[in-house]
Amino acid sequence: MEEKQMQKILQKAEVLIEALPYIQRFNRKIIVVKYGGSAMVDEELKKNVIEDVTLLKLVGFKPIIVHGGGKEISRWVEKAGMEPEFVNGLRKTDAPTMELVEMVLGKVNKSLVQLVQQLGVNAIGISGKDGGLLKVEKKYSKGQDIGYVGEIQKVNAKVLYDLLEKDFLPIVCPVGLDDSFETYNINADDAACAIAKAVKAEKLAFLTDVKGVYQDPADKSSLISELSVSEAHKLIAKGNIGGGMLPKLNNCIEAIEDGVSRVHILDGRIPHCLLLEIFTNKGIGTAILGDHEERFFTAEEIEREKQDGSR
Repeated sequence: MEEKQMQKILQKAEVLIEALPYIQRFNRKIIVVKYGGSAMVDEELKKNVIEDVTLLKLVGFKPIIVHGGGKEISRWVEKAGMEPEFVNGLRKTDAPTMELVEMVLGKVNKSLVQLVQQLGVNAIGISGKDGGLLKVEKKYSKGQDIGYVGEIQKVNAKVLYDLLEKDFLPIVCPVGLDDSFETYNINADDAACAIAKAVKAEKLAFLTDVKGVYQDPADKSSLISELSVSEAHKLIAKGNIGGGMLPKLNNCIEAIEDGVSRVHILDGRIPHCLLLEIFTNKGIGTAILGDHEERFFTAEEIEREKQDGSR
């Protein structure tokens, strides 16, 4: 056997050995994956994400996927000749739009189920309406009516526990019902966060279109590998976090404070980002953790990483 070929085989072995402690640590633990952004519309990236989640399932994790579908919804709204309307950055959802949203999200949901099934794992696609999984009330944006958009009030975790117990991989569509059994669209980040808290997930991973949280958003070398809740509060207070990252980071903080061990913000455009973050020492995104959680990096390592990034 050639030396180069042997080197490749040894590198593969090293990767597997590096993954071993993480597989042991998170065996039989629940991980919630919020799946959205560009990784949902690029077929190759979609395949990579589903392969990652399926592998997590096969090595002993208990994954739950919560998916969005904003880009696909916008495409179908345009196709239907409807004019999308946004209020304070949130999509206004009238009755005809809600009908379209539910149709599109249902289509996305079953396409993900199909991909998982093709890889030999049993998946079940459900919406927040099934079994009363997501109970909501009408959401307002700064006092303004934004239509059929819901704020989650309660998660019926038993639905998910039962599916996990029967060895299914649940794939959740973020639509829920209010007390009058009206249908509401739910922000997928909010749904993932609420579900992670309800099932006491060990990990919550957000697949996004950004690499993670930056110390300085204008400096792409200032990506933060690990961020405690108190450090996250300081970044927000200093005004370093803006745009779509602010509500996402607030969701992360809330999840940690309600018992989720670690939350990861990952760039879903990077192939196999979930495996790289969860099964390697350094990871590739930002991990948010409680102030008293064990860190993977020492303060000296973090400082050295910053200095290396600035060179």
